[in-house]
Amino acid sequence: MNDEATRELRDAERRLQRAQLASDVAALDRLIDDRLVFTGPDGRHYTKHDDLLVHRSGRQSMTRVDEEDLTALVVGDTGVTWFLGTLEGAIAGEPFRARVRYTRTWVRTDGGWRLIAAHVSPADGDDAGLSG
Repeated sequence: MNDEATRELRDAERRLQRAQLASDVAALDRLIDDRLVFTGPDGRHYTKHDDLLVHRSGRQSMTRVDEEDLTALVVGDTGVTWFLGTLEGAIAGEPFRARVRYTRTWVRTDGGWRLIAAHVSPADGDDAGLSG
């Protein structure tokens, strides 16, 4: 196992969390690969464009991203993170609070780690999802 690569991947994951919390579109743009496929809590697929748009427009805002657990695995230039935590905020003006699990797949490029695929689901029987 490459400890340095794993540390860098964890750092990228935490930068992503901070960017989501701040709706920092420039940071999200750097961290998310153009080929992103995100499976949301509704089972639909979303793209990088979709993700950046909800932050840029203010349609989604985060007020809390609390990490309870973060596991990371690096194999070559591919990394996977498993996040468990609580999110709070609003989507289209509707408040939400959810304890969730994210599985995120990352690729290492010349510019560092970039998110290429992700999936989120309610954690530990939390059936509220992100719609609150």
